[in-house]
This record gives sequence, structure tokens and C-alpha cells, in this order.
Amino acid sequence: MKKIYFLFTAILVIGISSCKKNDGITDPPTPVEPPKPYVADNSFKVVAYFPSYRDPNGVADAKFKMITHLFYAFLNPNTDGSLANLEQPSRFAAVMQKARANGVKTGISVSGTRSIFVEMAASASARKLFIKNVLGFARTNNLDGVDMDWEYPSTADGSADNYVLLMKELSDSLHKYNKFLSAAITPGVYAGSIRDGLKSEVFPSVDFFNIMVYDGIGWDKDEPIQHASYNMAVASLNYWIGTRGMPKQKAVLGIPAYGKNAANASKAYRDFVAANADVNLDYATIDGVQYYFNGILTTKKKAKLAKETANGIMFWEFYHDDNGSKSIIRAANDELGRNYN
Repeated sequence: MKKIYFLFTAILVIGISSCKKNDGITDPPTPVEPPKPYVADNSFKVVAYFPSYRDPNGVADAKFKMITHLFYAFLNPNTDGSLANLEQPSRFAAVMQKARANGVKTGISVSGTRSIFVEMAASASARKLFIKNVLGFARTNNLDGVDMDWEYPSTADGSADNYVLLMKELSDSLHKYNKFLSAAITPGVYAGSIRDGLKSEVFPSVDFFNIMVYDGIGWDKDEPIQHASYNMAVASLNYWIGTRGMPKQKAVLGIPAYGKNAANASKAYRDFVAANADVNLDYATIDGVQYYFNGILTTKKKAKLAKETANGIMFWEFYHDDNGSKSIIRAANDELGRNYN
């Protein structure tokens, strides 16, 4: 009887073991963490552009602490979606290194002739190649984002709709790798096909818009030679945010770091400082020619306007500003209460 019981028990154990091996149930695989969804940075921005033709040594290292984003200008596309070689790659590397060392977010600004953008954006295959190349450039160079400086899409040539397509597709690709997309745009104070060329449908795709509120000689009848008056800044933000419905957190107010004369010739703000001009004012005479610019007080006033009604300020361009105590970027930071030490 004991033998029969032992045999029955052995058979039962073998059967159970066999069922465990063949019941089709396996341990679940180690879960793979899903990619984190893109989250836009809605903090207040202080943006500056650095053109390839400037010497990085011309900007004091301490100035980098006064900005949040730096764009190297420019990377140029071709009509087929390929990219031209970057100008001054060694300067690009030096500027990006300085920016990162100071906690600044880095990006490349893509620009070129309007005709190239119009043709490229009209072709689905060219758009696809362009986006692949721009994304590849941003990833290879460990950039935080990309700025599109297409001046300008227009309703007159049919490029407005293609601009929406291009920015949507580019945004989707960049966001997959947690990189932002910004755009440099018209101030919007002049009615017409250029202003209408930036359709509201593009607002959701772009993380922030660098509004170029300058080069407007004659717009302000109270200051006809001032190319970037305070009134122009107010009108521009009122249009984009109030009239067109651009989200406040995406609007960045552009401030020029240069002045212009009645003949539309430019001079860097640092030149006015070097000439011992009173930069609390918005005008100065150099070699018998009067220039109008944004001095310290107007820059502070615009910074306050941006803080109250928008979500950032932008300077064209970084090198133009003075490196010392009369810097307008420093003045803007002081008005904003930002620590740059």
C-alpha cells in the first residue's frame, strides 16, 4: 500500500511539473519605459542671435549669463531640402561651448532667400529631406532647438499654406527628440500679404515666436526716424496677441541692439557707447549724422512691457551690445529682476 501511495505521489508531482512547463504562461517582459512626451518651456525668455561673421571674443563671457537662449545665424537650405555648409564652424563651436557653460539653451537659426524657401516648402519630398537634415544637424551638434527665419511666407505667392505644413512637420520631428522650434516673424504692424502670410494655424506648432519689432522707419508719426519705437512694440504685441490670438506664452518681443539714420544706414549700439553718447536717450550724432536707437530707458520700458503682456525679449544681435555697464541687455535684466552674476 505504501508503494502504491508513493508511486501515485510521484506521478502527481511529475504531472504538475509538466503542466507548469507547458501551460503557455511565461514571466512578463521587463517593461520598456515609453518616451517622455514633449513639454514646452514656458519660462520667460531672453533670446539673442549671434551671426557667423562676428568674432566670439567680441562678446564678454559674462554676457552669456544675461540670456536664456542663443541662436547661431545662419544655416542655409537649398531648394531640394539639402543644406549648405555652415559658415564659420569653428566660431559656431566656440559660441555654443560658451553658451552651454553658462546654462544657455542653444539653437541654430535657419535662413535664406525667400525664393528658396518658397520652392522647397512647396515640395513634399524637399520638405521631408530638409526636416531630416535640420533634425540631424540639431542632434549631431547637441542643440536644444531650431529657429526658422523665413522672411517671409506670403498669401501673394501661395507659400502661406506650405509654411504651415513645413512648420507642423518640422515641429513634430523636433519634439520627438525633445527639441524646441521657434520662428522669427514680422512685427505685424503693416497690413498686407506678408502679415497675412503667417496664419494662425501655425501657432500650435511653434514653441515661441521672435517678433522682429524693428526696421520700421516712418511707422510712428510721433518719431518718424525712430525705427523701433515703444509705440511700435505696443502695437505689435496688441496685434499678435490681442487681434490674432497668439498665446501670450509664445510671444517674444524683439529689441534692436543697433540704431538707424534717416537714410536707413545702421550702426551698432556699442558704437554709441564708444562715442560717449548719452545712451539714456534714444538718439545720438556721430560724424554729423543723427541715429535713432533704443537706449537704456526705452529698453527697460520694453522689457517691462514684455514681462506684463508677453513672455520674453529678443535681441538682434548679441555682438552689437556693449560689454560694459551701459549694456542694454544688462539693463533689460535689471528691469526684469534677473540674476546674471
